[in-house]
Amino acid sequence: MGKRGFNIIANWMQGTAISGGDRIFIELSRRWASKLNIMLFISQEGLEICKRENLEKINYKIWSSASNNKYGYFINYCLRTFKGIVNSFQIKIEKGDIIYSSSDFWPDSIPAFFVKLRNPEIIWIAGFYLFAPNPWQKISPYKGKNWFIGLFFWFTQLPIFWIVKKYADMVFVTSEPDVEKFITDKRDVSRVIVIRGGVDTRPSAKYFSSNEIIPFKNRKYDACFIGRFHPQKGVLELIDIWKDVCKERPEAKLAVIGTGPLENEIKDKIEDFSLANNIGLLGFRDGEEKYEVFKDSRIVVHPATYDSGGMAACEAFAWGLPGVSFDLEALKTYYPKGMIKTPCFELEKFAKNILKLLDGGELYNSLSKDALSWAREWDWEIRTREILGQIESVCQ
Repeated sequence: MGKRGFNIIANWMQGTAISGGDRIFIELSRRWASKLNIMLFISQEGLEICKRENLEKINYKIWSSASNNKYGYFINYCLRTFKGIVNSFQIKIEKGDIIYSSSDFWPDSIPAFFVKLRNPEIIWIAGFYLFAPNPWQKISPYKGKNWFIGLFFWFTQLPIFWIVKKYADMVFVTSEPDVEKFITDKRDVSRVIVIRGGVDTRPSAKYFSSNEIIPFKNRKYDACFIGRFHPQKGVLELIDIWKDVCKERPEAKLAVIGTGPLENEIKDKIEDFSLANNIGLLGFRDGEEKYEVFKDSRIVVHPATYDSGGMAACEAFAWGLPGVSFDLEALKTYYPKGMIKTPCFELEKFAKNILKLLDGGELYNSLSKDALSWAREWDWEIRTREILGQIESVCQ
């Protein structure tokens, strides 16, 4: 494939947390920098995240700044999209180069579409990692005051799905169930790549080769959660679940890693349930700080109520932590082992499955081995080579 240009549009990145789509392009870029001429078209906040992640040897241009956020979500969304469209006319790109939109959000996908229209002989890879739930369906996580946000997400995604399906040369999806949706007469299955995600297994491999493993009974946290504080992630439901866990184990401790728009609601719910001594909100953590929580936890909980996958739980898998989740369709192939699946969305049964694992014993040991095995298949070094190989086979 040589040193072809690989141009990434990540103009919607904002805040300090890293989404799954952000993590994917960061890790791909890190490992492909020596093979491709990578250029990031990114927000100021996104650049700060990339610097924090020690993403080096990458060229970049800033398209939007944190000051855009002061206008509110809707204006910010439209403003970043408009700036992206204007800037897309300044991108220098050659035949055979790649433009990769890191998400289906308008500030990322629409500028990439304009670049493709202007340069039909380039290769457009569209990241489309989660289908918006229909806001009228019962399974939608956008309820109450979040209903309008869900409607906006669903409505704005409709034209992007049509555009991506018609014009993109390749599509990156998260899990197997989404592949069929993008197959057309012009795009066969080889051009719809299941990214799934990846895990850096090196830190945990060093840990397991040492003599410092914390015994199961001595760990500080019974469970840990990693994810955005967002309706889709089931973090509010997790507080209800943990209340049931504490009925059986009054001293049970849950570590919650993350930030997001539901933070105040989460704090209020913890206070209402008198769980301040049982649930620790640790904020955003990455790298060694996050690994320390994994070392000191017994299991990982993944209570997403609507998701196409979610790689955060697999990070915990790499440290031997088995998990509990709801039996979402996407998770059947995304997490086929290492995880107890709970009928959707039975909170009491979810709590009982947590308690089963906290008893330790044969079930725990078996699922822990499965979790480790599955995480090793997700190693970023392996995944990035596989993904690049798939791209090369299509672009020859």
